[in-house]
Amino acid sequence: MSADISSVIASTTQWLLRSYPVTGGALDAARAQAQAQQAATVAAWLRYPTEADAALVALVGPGGSGRLDWLTGADASAAGEDEEAWRSWVDEVVASWAACLLTSPGLADAAVSALGGCEHAAGLSLDFRRLTRPDDHDRGAAALLRHPDLLAPVADLHRSALVRHLQGDPLGSV
Repeated sequence: MSADISSVIASTTQWLLRSYPVTGGALDAARAQAQAQQAATVAAWLRYPTEADAALVALVGPGGSGRLDWLTGADASAAGEDEEAWRSWVDEVVASWAACLLTSPGLADAAVSALGGCEHAAGLSLDFRRLTRPDDHDRGAAALLRHPDLLAPVADLHRSALVRHLQGDPLGSV
């Protein structure tokens, strides 16, 4: 994970898990976290494919979870500012793309395949099986996190941009 966008990945993962919580025990929570983190990582690497892109988002910030919280009905204002500071590092596009990847196996496969040209993935052996090939236990652990109807409002925000990007359009058209 790139140090420059690790805050975006971690915060977006946290947002996904809090918005679509796990209902099982610790093992289910770990399985769901792995899936959310893999989806957020792939989405962030696609959104910010170069070290320069990552440095720029680290400098200006990703925008926060405000619109996402409103869309999902989360009450982020109830917690204190210090308790919820991580929300400022949530990236709406990354969350939307991650939601698309979690609910569409075809998009997840295409997205992972597209990481070949990404600077963050250079020299790494990529293993995103929890995202692209979840087993029954993974699916059960992340039932809410992978439910297409529940994630549709978030996924639909930027789905068309993800599809265009995976079809080869440059990110500038996002």
